[in-house]
Amino acid sequence: GKGNIEIVTRDGNRVRGVVRSMKTTQALTTPSVKVERGDGEIVKVPFSTIVEIIDHNSRG
Repeated sequence: GKGNIEIVTRDGNRVRGVVRSMKTTQALTTPSVKVERGDGEIVKVPFSTIVEIIDHNSRG
């Protein structure tokens, strides 16, 4: 997965962590990204709610 990213959703939520999977090919499921937060919790974020993805890997 990708290292340290932050996802900003339409309702203003921010999820920061490591991308575990991006599922876009399954016909019956909403395309979503799974992010593992620092506390180990897996958060599923539907692509349709994402307004911005911030990549913290490339800094410094």
